[in-house]
Amino acid sequence: VNGLQARTFGVWTLLSSVIRCLCAIDIRNRTLYHITLFTFFLALAHFLSEVFVYQTAALTVGVMAPLMVASFSIMGMLIGLQYLEVEALSQNKKKN
Repeated sequence: VNGLQARTFGVWTLLSSVIRCLCAIDIRNRTLYHITLFTFFLALAHFLSEVFVYQTAALTVGVMAPLMVASFSIMGMLIGLQYLEVEALSQNKKKN
């Protein structure tokens, strides 16, 4: 890893963190919710590809931790997405 790659990964991590914090503040913003969910899919795909495709990382605790966080976050957000859908439907019924 050279300095440029390290800084790029750092900026990507910072951007993902900002998006996730904004979603936590405004959890009912569906667009932001979908973007946040996508960041977890990207993180999961990135770490899985490093382990299984490129074989540049081993399945150690340092790699398993982000894999578990991304996986559990995806599951939780998919469950939460159902509640957002139900809430949106109930608000539409109230308006009509």
